[in-house]
Amino acid sequence: MKRKIGVLFDLDGVLVDSEGEYSNFWGPMGRRFNVGGETFAADIKGTTLGEILQPFPEEAREGIVDELHTYEQNMKYPWIAGVEAFLARLRELEIPFAVVTSSDDVKMGYLFAAHSDLRRMLSGLVTGSMVKRSKPDPEGYLTGAQLIGVPIEDCYVFEDSLQGLQAGMSSGATVIGLATTNPRSRLKGKAHKIIDDFAGFTVEDMLDVKRE
Repeated sequence: MKRKIGVLFDLDGVLVDSEGEYSNFWGPMGRRFNVGGETFAADIKGTTLGEILQPFPEEAREGIVDELHTYEQNMKYPWIAGVEAFLARLRELEIPFAVVTSSDDVKMGYLFAAHSDLRRMLSGLVTGSMVKRSKPDPEGYLTGAQLIGVPIEDCYVFEDSLQGLQAGMSSGATVIGLATTNPRSRLKGKAHKIIDDFAGFTVEDMLDVKRE
């Protein structure tokens, strides 16, 4: 490759198949406190925990966080199909990559316990505590690009949520959307390319993605 490139991954719904489990937590939680309506669990995808908690009563937030961490400790974090081979190929080609997630540090501890090799493989990590503005603001992806030492215009962003896709596009990166959380029809026009998962998708395919 003639130019240095980097890759920035969202986490849930991109590397690990966990978005459905979060819907199972936040949907009932929203109904318990009459927060956000029927689409609450979908509307908050890609946002930080601090922002998610804003509409809940202040006196209830600490208890909600405790429930969430207990839930996350018992969650499974299965890989999205094909992603392990994709990450291995990035390492082989010495392409730096980072995770840019709205998750907090406690959740990341549970994730790395489930996938101990991932932390060692990462060139950078951006969590919700490291940004002032949640997705769809591009701050997280701009921070991730700085961490891996690659200009954002030479980075590829992988995202599944609508907020995350908007953040990636606003950052100036080349954005690839995964139809793991939303159907392809909802992602149309919101990314430079849409894929179902990483099965059969290669690094060379990524490099062939053209911006409009």
